Amino acid sequence: MTSVIPTDLSASPIDAEPADAAFATILRRRSMGLSRLKPDPVDRRIIERMLEAANWAPSHGDTEPWRFTVFSGEGRETLAELFEAAHRREPAGGPARGAQEGARKRAFAAPVWISIGMSPARKEDGSLVMSEEEEVMAVACAVQNLHLMASALGLAGMWHSKGVSVDPAVARGLGLEPPARLLGFFMCGWPATDWLTSARRPLSEKVHWVESR
Repeated sequence: MTSVIPTDLSASPIDAEPADAAFATILRRRSMGLSRLKPDPVDRRIIERMLEAANWAPSHGDTEPWRFTVFSGEGRETLAELFEAAHRREPAGGPARGAQEGARKRAFAAPVWISIGMSPARKEDGSLVMSEEEEVMAVACAVQNLHLMASALGLAGMWHSKGVSVDPAVARGLGLEPPARLLGFFMCGWPATDWLTSARRPLSEKVHWVESR
């Protein structure tokens, strides 16, 4: 059994039309990886609109800790070098030359890569204004905004947050030195396949209501 999507908002004081549009965008969002992306370039104005949506995410203390670097077109050569550097630092017996070449090709497998950095706000004494956990949550909100806008504009993509996407060598190459962190990359492009569909388990399994007596 999957979650039932409520459609009758007639008894609600909210304006149903924009609420329905927002909800439709949320339902449309899917994580779609490299194999599902076309190589076609994406206009910079579209990426800027996604980033502007990300920039309006909430952050405790108004710290706005999200930091992005966009790699597209020939700029992906720089990303390829960062991915290669991550493999070159492996100790003896680590990934072979083929793995390095694979990492390099990966940088060109999506037309757009956006690094997801977290740079926490600090006080004059160097301590954090907010906790690292709160800053990471703020960045996650920004990425969700970015992904929702991408989906609304017809772009497919996903947040990749493991392996070379969070490698310390890649983080350093992006200028993300501790306490800043690299939380991964958002890869995106025009969909090369049918849009994915999905389902969710019933909301009743995840929500407990405590109402007035």
